[in-house]
Amino acid sequence: MMNPHIIFEGHKKYVLGSLQNNEICYDFDSILAYLNAKGKLLFGKNFRIFEEDRKILFKLCNYYIKDRSNCGKLGLDLTKGILLSGPVGCGKTSLMKLLRHLTPNGRPYEVIPARNITFAFNNIGFKIVEDYGNGKFYCFDDLGVEPTGRYFAKDCNVMGEILLSRYELLLNHNIRTHATTNLNAQELELRYGTRVRSRMRQLFNLIAFDKDSADKRI
Repeated sequence: MMNPHIIFEGHKKYVLGSLQNNEICYDFDSILAYLNAKGKLLFGKNFRIFEEDRKILFKLCNYYIKDRSNCGKLGLDLTKGILLSGPVGCGKTSLMKLLRHLTPNGRPYEVIPARNITFAFNNIGFKIVEDYGNGKFYCFDDLGVEPTGRYFAKDCNVMGEILLSRYELLLNHNIRTHATTNLNAQELELRYGTRVRSRMRQLFNLIAFDKDSADKRI
């Protein structure tokens, strides 16, 4: 794509910035206008970008457009994925589904509920761990609240095993992983153990909604 900062949705054109010396200078307000319009197309006319989420969106957008200067100031490592945390209903899943459209020439990822992966493990077994430890890009949704996997009377912390595999993929092949979670760092460590939590620090940039963020689904 010659002009990744220009996106067409139907007959409407969204210009997200300008070209200056062969570099794109993105305009944050133009990005938000596009995300608001695209969100309505994806999720319905009641979708909107909330002003109180502006700080979170600034971090996420700079990560997605790979603004190295701003990411450096924000403490974001572009070699890692995103772990977007926050209370139920604050909009984590919608944002992760929406933001992948911001850079149409970027590597796409699939958003998959962690509980669905565990249910698949219960039916198919350890092949599921292998399948999600492959070279594809994923965003694991609602990480940490999935049940423990059980296959032929053998329990398995399915997502914990998959995260260990994803860590190896990051190290060896620069394949990033994203996730959303309602849990905080201590709860994630209780759920997955110290080893996986340590790997998660290396897998993810943590971007967190305020714990008092409103439920936008009400």
